[in-house]
Amino acid sequence: MSNPHLLPVTTDQSWDDLALDEDTVKQVEQIKNWFRQSLTGTKMTKGYRSLFYGPQGAGKKLTAALIGKEFDKPVYRIDLSSVVSKYIGETEKNLETIFDHTEGKEWILFFDEADALFGKRTDVKDAHDKYSNQEVSYLLQRIEDYNGLVILATNMKSNIDDAFTRRFNSVIHFSLPNGS
Repeated sequence: MSNPHLLPVTTDQSWDDLALDEDTVKQVEQIKNWFRQSLTGTKMTKGYRSLFYGPQGAGKKLTAALIGKEFDKPVYRIDLSSVVSKYIGETEKNLETIFDHTEGKEWILFFDEADALFGKRTDVKDAHDKYSNQEVSYLLQRIEDYNGLVILATNMKSNIDDAFTRRFNSVIHFSLPNGS
């Protein structure tokens, strides 16, 4: 069964093709350690949530693809343009379809431009604000329950809701290589 909201992310590149600074490499290594623990049955947490942030072209999606390649796990980018709907209830229904489809498969889910969906909750001024806040809360719960790796990527970390940031296992800054 295919899912139109999930787009495969693959690469022919290797870690040598990616220019990351030392701190970023150390933090990515934590994710890789979680995978190593899962292969031996000793992982400490059910799932792993990470926020990748930094400018476009800094290697966020390539890093996700390389993690998947190293551990032989499919990586799927969530097509937010097909998930987010202006109609009440449709965004949650689309997200539920994604999480139901991926449950138990330990796939890597990559939410690119995540601030579009994981944005800061607002003060409730009308029914639309209330509903948007419910969407964020629903998504937060589904991500916490997911058994695999979830990576949210954004160019605008400040736009991500604080409730999400507190629940990440890692928050990793990606910068452009010097001289670029």
